[in-house]
Amino acid sequence: MTSAAQRDRRLAGLEVYRVGGAVRDDRLGWPVYDNDWVVVGATPEMLRKRGFKPVGRDFPVFLHPETHEEYALARTERKSGHGYVGFSVHASPDVSLEDDLARRDLTINAMAETPEGELVDPYGGLADLKARVLRHVSQAFVEDPLRVLRTARFLARYAGLGFVIAEETQALMMELSRSGELEHLAAERVWVETEKALGEPQPEAYFHALSACDALCVLMPELVAAGEASLETALARLHEIPLSGSPSVAHWRYARLVEHLTPEARQCLAERLRLPKVVAQLARHSAASHRLLEHGRRGEVTVEAIMAWLNNLDGWRKPQQIEDQLAFIECQQPHLAEHVQRAWQAARGVEPRDLLAAGYKGGELGEALKRKRRDAVAQALSSSA
Repeated sequence: MTSAAQRDRRLAGLEVYRVGGAVRDDRLGWPVYDNDWVVVGATPEMLRKRGFKPVGRDFPVFLHPETHEEYALARTERKSGHGYVGFSVHASPDVSLEDDLARRDLTINAMAETPEGELVDPYGGLADLKARVLRHVSQAFVEDPLRVLRTARFLARYAGLGFVIAEETQALMMELSRSGELEHLAAERVWVETEKALGEPQPEAYFHALSACDALCVLMPELVAAGEASLETALARLHEIPLSGSPSVAHWRYARLVEHLTPEARQCLAERLRLPKVVAQLARHSAASHRLLEHGRRGEVTVEAIMAWLNNLDGWRKPQQIEDQLAFIECQQPHLAEHVQRAWQAARGVEPRDLLAAGYKGGELGEALKRKRRDAVAQALSSSA
C-alpha cells in the first residue's frame, strides 16, 4: 500500500485502517481498484469538519473530498428484523476495530491494515487465505441471509485458486436456507449478487454452492425443477459465449443458463428476480437461437425456422439484436451462422418502399413484405446448399 494515507492532512490525528476486499486481494496478489477505510474513535461531525461528504442516511459512511474513497465510522450491527436490511446500526467512538471487523461475513474479509501496511487480523483471515478456505467470522453469519449468496459468489471468484467453503460455514448456509430467511431477500439484491457471480471466473461454482445448501431451490426453483442433469448441462454452457457484441459477459451467461427452460418457466424466473428488461429480452432471444441451433444439429434449417427466428428477434426494427445472436450462433455452429447470415442479408434487402412504389398499401403491403422476405430467405438458402 502506498503512503498516500499517511501524508493526507485530512486524516491527521485519526485512527484509520484499510479494510475488507482491498486487504484481501492485495494479500492474494490480485489488483486492487478500490480502497475502503474504517475510522475508529471518531464522530460524524469530526469528518464533516475535515470536508468529508456523508453518503446515505442509514450508515455512517463518508466520501473523501479528493480521492472519493469511502471512510466509514467503526460500527456494530444488531439483528432487528428479517432480511439483509433488518439491522440496527450502532456507530460511536467507543466501537473498536475488532468490533467492526466482527460484523463482517468471512474471515478473509475481516482483515485490516494500518496506513503503514501493518496487518490487523483478529479472526484468522490470513491463515484462511493461505489455506484457501471461505470461513464465517462468527455465528452472526446467520443473521444476514445475503451472506449465503455472497459466500457462493466469492467461491465463483476464487475457486480457480483452490478455495472451498468451510464445512461449518456450509452448515450455517444450510441453516439459513431452511430458516425461511432467504424468502425475505429483495429480488433486486438476489439479482445483483447473481449478476456479479456470472461475471466471475467460475460462475458455475456459485450455482453449485447454492444448490449444495438448498438455497437454489428457494431462490431460483425453475432451474431446479428442470432436473439436475439439465442444470449441469446449462452450467457447462456458461463459458460458451460470444466474445464480441453489446451484451455483457454476465448477461450472456444468464441467457445461456436459462435458454433451455420453457417460455413460462423463463418468464417466471425473470419476474422472480425482477430482471432488467434488457436481460430478460436477451434470454428470450437466446432461447430462440437455441431452437434454431437444434434445427441445425438435426439438419432441418428451413425457411420457416429462419423466418420465425428473425421475427422473434424483431430484426427488421432492431438489426443489432440479429447481429448479437449471429455471434452467439457462430460460436456454436459456424457453418450454420454463415447460412443464417446470408439469409438475413437477403431478407434485409427487401425494401418496403419498393413495394409501396409497386402500388401495395395497407394490409396488402404487410403481406407482400412477408412474402418477399420469405422468398429472399428461400433463395439464399438454396444458393448456399
